[in-house]
Amino acid sequence: MAIARMRSVVLDCQDPKRLADFYSAILGWAITSVEDDWVVVTDGRPERICFQLVKDHQPPDWPHPDRPQQLHLDLTVDDLDQAEDEVLALGAVKHRYQPSENDSFRVFLDPAGHPFCLCAD
Repeated sequence: MAIARMRSVVLDCQDPKRLADFYSAILGWAITSVEDDWVVVTDGRPERICFQLVKDHQPPDWPHPDRPQQLHLDLTVDDLDQAEDEVLALGAVKHRYQPSENDSFRVFLDPAGHPFCLCAD
């Protein structure tokens, strides 16, 4: 029997609403709760992504060890090229480091600087 169930992935950022808008647009999930320091995005299931205000948040500088990534999201897409165009239009930045040898995934930074990957289905 499991000890716990997954409830939330929480990303620190300086602008929770802006980052929630970004992921809401990518995932097609709704913003279900907005406070000054906490915003929730969900598709109606108990699992959700939350965005927490941290005024002095410093984004990771992956793959460098000075400010390593502590978490990243892998998001599955049907068409990598189309999804890349769409996330760039929403404010993502393609990461300079692309470790996939067969282009099965691509690394981006969200508007707060967190890395995330678009992965071929």
